[in-house]
Amino acid sequence: MKAWLLLSAITAFAIPVLAQVKGRDSSWVAPASESERVNPLATRIDLKTGGEKLYRKRCATCHAQDGSGTTRGPRLVDPDVQAQNDGALFWKVSSGNSHEGMPAFSFLPELQRWQIVLHLRALKTSE
Repeated sequence: MKAWLLLSAITAFAIPVLAQVKGRDSSWVAPASESERVNPLATRIDLKTGGEKLYRKRCATCHAQDGSGTTRGPRLVDPDVQAQNDGALFWKVSSGNSHEGMPAFSFLPELQRWQIVLHLRALKTSE
C-alpha cells in the first residue's frame, strides 16, 4: 500500500513537470542586418525534405518532431516564431544561444542551415 501511495505521489508530480515546455528567450533577437537576409532556397520547396532530415537529426531532440517544444527547447510553431524573417531564423540556427542552451549550428554548410529554415516554415502548416 505504501508503495502504491509513493508511486501515485511521484506520478502526480512528474506528469505536470514532463508536460512543461521550455519558454522562449524574448531578448534573443537577430540583428537587423541578419533579419533582412533572404533564403536563397525559398523557391526550392523540393529541398524541404532535406531540411526535415536535418531537423530530425539536429533539432527534434529539444524542439520535438512537430516543433511543439520540450522541456529542453521552446515551441517553434508559435506565431511569434513563425513571424520572424527567414534571415532571423537562419541567424538563430547559425549562432545559437548558449545562455539558453541552444547550440550553434554554424558548422553545418550554409545551404543546409537554409534547408532547416525551409522546414521550420513547413512546421506551422502541420500544427
